Amino acid sequence: MRHIYIHIYSSPRVELLWVFFLIFQTFCCYSPGHIGVYICVLQNPLTLESVKQLIAEGNKEELQKCFGARMEFGTAGLRAAMGAGFARMNDLTIIQTTQGFCRYLEKQFSDLKQRGVVISFDARAHPASGSSSKRFARLAATTFITQGIPVYLFSDITPTPFVPYTVLHLKLCAGIMITASHNPKQDDGYKVYWANGAQITHPHDKGISQAIEENLEPWPQAWDDSLLNGSPLLHDPSASISKDYYEDLRKYCFHRSVNKETKLKFVHTSVHGVGHRFVQSAFRAFDFVPPEAVPEQKDPDPEFPTVKYPNPEEGEGVLTLSFALADKIKAKVILANDPDADRLAVAEKQDSGEWRVFSGNELGALLGWWLFTCWKEKNQDPNALKDTYMLSSTVSSKILRAIALKEGFHFEETLTGFKWMGNRAKQLLDQGKNVLFAFEEAIGYMCCPFVLDKDGVSAAVISAELASFLATKNLSLSQQLKAIYVEYGYHITKASYFICHDQGTIKKLFENLRNYDGKNNYPKTCGRFEISGIRDLTTGYDDGQPDKKAVLPTSKSSQMITFTFANGCVATMRTSGTEPKIKYYAELCAPPGNSDPEQLKKELNELVTAIEEHFFQPQKYNLQAKAE
Repeated sequence: MRHIYIHIYSSPRVELLWVFFLIFQTFCCYSPGHIGVYICVLQNPLTLESVKQLIAEGNKEELQKCFGARMEFGTAGLRAAMGAGFARMNDLTIIQTTQGFCRYLEKQFSDLKQRGVVISFDARAHPASGSSSKRFARLAATTFITQGIPVYLFSDITPTPFVPYTVLHLKLCAGIMITASHNPKQDDGYKVYWANGAQITHPHDKGISQAIEENLEPWPQAWDDSLLNGSPLLHDPSASISKDYYEDLRKYCFHRSVNKETKLKFVHTSVHGVGHRFVQSAFRAFDFVPPEAVPEQKDPDPEFPTVKYPNPEEGEGVLTLSFALADKIKAKVILANDPDADRLAVAEKQDSGEWRVFSGNELGALLGWWLFTCWKEKNQDPNALKDTYMLSSTVSSKILRAIALKEGFHFEETLTGFKWMGNRAKQLLDQGKNVLFAFEEAIGYMCCPFVLDKDGVSAAVISAELASFLATKNLSLSQQLKAIYVEYGYHITKASYFICHDQGTIKKLFENLRNYDGKNNYPKTCGRFEISGIRDLTTGYDDGQPDKKAVLPTSKSSQMITFTFANGCVATMRTSGTEPKIKYYAELCAPPGNSDPEQLKKELNELVTAIEEHFFQPQKYNLQAKAE
């Protein structure tokens, strides 16, 4: 039976029924005999008005997007536009999701009512629908409180990494962060952490999703967030967690005297997000003078007025104001967080006068080298290497593998996303191993294992210490990166994406690759480049294994194929779990020695052009290229 909740408020009730009737007409393809209808009255006249306007305009396409299908809860939780409908982030879908999550946790943890959960939020808001991350967080907290479960609800915005930190630090059962990270301004999200401090993985996603479907009808008092006021079950961890986080962070300061005396100037932008005061505090914890903040982007603003996309990964377009401020005050290094401060971009002024924005892989190489160098200075016993690990995702640069091979520590590769690296890091830590670092190419870095997720706050201040230390040797970040590649081998990478909103088209594109030269035949060449290996983590096929079965976990719900080429290049095509993108990642790895980086770049560019032309076929599939 299809349950449709019309989450709109009206007065008088007749108007509500009239709007429901018009929506029902829009979806007349649903048989009345198979539809169970529950009308839930929300205290939200804004939602009602938005639906009425769509009906008045006859905008069936938008109504279909809002009401046609329920959002799917996955390992990344939820992420969608705010507004009316089952496919949107709003009061009702937040309540339904939290009710399901609550019931699932009750089955998993017998001591849930003793331990509780943590909830926090970013600064996102959508005035048109009355939605905001803070409101969603309060409604989620209300759900748990009504069931007698303690909630540690932050009273103000926090970076996302503060939630997994709190889960571990207070030994809680779970954490919820209301954020859409770097997504467009109309979006919001619901991110879930398990008791081990890492993002959830399968089968928890399926279990939670099923529990949501079984708890769609809002419980009594579901919207009454006044229940939080004065509740003995509600706790505000803001002050104590902030204090303890920075105490833990101080342990990763290796050159305090250098930091105190450095003449190097830094500019920081939080891109209208939450990061400003937290990065300022991190710098003070390392005895730095706090970085100069970009004034137009310092304070949270859900409209993100100065950027087209609030995503530092997009590069120079997001950093225009940072460049201007840095040039004005003669700062050499720019640090940029995304709006929920779990990711970090870094740019450096070159001798030529131009700014270099480091890729996620390049900064991963620098931070990996730096954290190993600092660790090695304190751990002279060579036996300690056998218990030391670094991690990166399968679509990230293999530079850590090259460093590990030469230096003697362990390197492991995981599936894409910090949920995999966080969970693997926790397993290793529980075995008594030392996890120094983990990173993904999408500017995500885990520099301190007290947060089992990417953390842009700690990464920012550790990057600053690295740059300050290098300055004492008259070295820049760019010069050190070149030194790393000379010592461990050049790793030239190129990554981009195409936008595609149609899932059917995406499936056709990938099925074409699986049946490229006849049924069940993958391509053997791409232009002039010979393919020597195929791994398909959607189907579980890997021709590099004796049994042709992939070692890494597979998922039929996402598309991911990796091609290994005879020239040593590895290229992966995959769909994004949170955005309408088909991404690709290509890397050409060379051994240490007399490598010519310009020749490697030329060859990689030629290969990437061939991949775009022969595998993506953007004209055939009507794909939109990444905007430069």
